[in-house]
Amino acid sequence: MVSPEYAVYYAIINTIPPGRVATYGDVAKCAGWPRNARRVGYALHALRDDTVPWWRVVNAKGEIGRRESSAMAEQRRRLESEGVVFDSCGRIPVAEYGWASLDVTQ
Repeated sequence: MVSPEYAVYYAIINTIPPGRVATYGDVAKCAGWPRNARRVGYALHALRDDTVPWWRVVNAKGEIGRRESSAMAEQRRRLESEGVVFDSCGRIPVAEYGWASLDVTQ
């Protein structure tokens, strides 16, 4: 069973289109809980399937979140398959690939 808070995060993440990313903080702000970026991470960690595009959420630096290396490689592979380009430091230019339509003004 998914908590109501996590369900809100998942619904927001489901709106991020292919080839775009959002930060944990962006998702939290959009949900109305701007100080809960870490909880967005917890929600994604609790996710047990691919119905929510978890790979489109990155940290504020445009980096893939720290987790076991196979999951990090999978996230990068999925993002690259959607056309997202990483720089030489392994970061995504969020200004370029961030989803501008994500309403983080709440």
